[in-house]
Amino acid sequence: MLELTIDESDTLIKVAHALSSKVRIDILKLLNQKKMNVNEIAEELNLAVSTIALNVRVLEKAGIIYTEVLPATRGTMKVCSRVFDDIHMDLRMNFDYEIKENVYELEMPIGHYTDSDISPTCGIITKNGVLDPFDEPELFYHPERVNAQLIWFRKGYVDYRFPLQLPPKANIQSVQFSMELCSEAPQYNHEWPSDITIWVNNKEICTWTCPGDFGERKGILNPVWFPTDGHTQYGLLKTWKINWEGSFLDEVRVSDMTLKDVLVDKQKYLNFRVGIKSDATHIGGINLFGNMLGDYPQDILMRILYS
Repeated sequence: MLELTIDESDTLIKVAHALSSKVRIDILKLLNQKKMNVNEIAEELNLAVSTIALNVRVLEKAGIIYTEVLPATRGTMKVCSRVFDDIHMDLRMNFDYEIKENVYELEMPIGHYTDSDISPTCGIITKNGVLDPFDEPELFYHPERVNAQLIWFRKGYVDYRFPLQLPPKANIQSVQFSMELCSEAPQYNHEWPSDITIWVNNKEICTWTCPGDFGERKGILNPVWFPTDGHTQYGLLKTWKINWEGSFLDEVRVSDMTLKDVLVDKQKYLNFRVGIKSDATHIGGINLFGNMLGDYPQDILMRILYS
């Protein structure tokens, strides 16, 4: 599910514009069940290929669909897939006092991990450029890592420690983590599955199979200096939630792990781990995006609801 607030005005405008056309809505309806190439969509809607291509670009820039270029009988074809099943827009400018008192949020830069144990291929790109050399796990302890905007590795994990600055008698109702990520393939490859696992306080929450490593277009946030030819460009925004009933990925229940299993009495922080297990079925690597690269202007966001 794509969640937007009125404070994310640039993204909100792009998404609203993308949904303001009947042609683009019809395209999304066609992509509801399967992937389709531009020619197939044009034929189904009885419109010119150039018209469909223009509208596909608008949906793509808004992050609602993604496209991949695949070989065809003659040359290549552009195949489209829908990214989100739900889009939620919160248009409230300010929460009232009661709601503010019951939400605790903290955004953790992706380079501020407290521990790592990773295997090549691996690397770090900061807001100042690439850290050299590639494929050296020792680089993940370099002090410049705190400025990371993109980190990648084949398998292993990175740990983040989120402080719990809650009122003394707060009763946690749910814990959410969201981040932009994708698989890590040579160059990029939309058909490159990777089993990415999430842990909270060393409890395994779930494993999500990311479909691929995305790079056929420039990431919405990517600066001019960021390489565009054959490189990862953006990921998918995923949200994990744990409450007293179970664990959820994008609001779909994925496990029976609850807050009772995760929380520790009088705990000062939550430990969040993301990685690829050595015995995973698909060891397809991982790319983690910061708030200045990819499609979404955020690092790892923790949101706690409490009473």
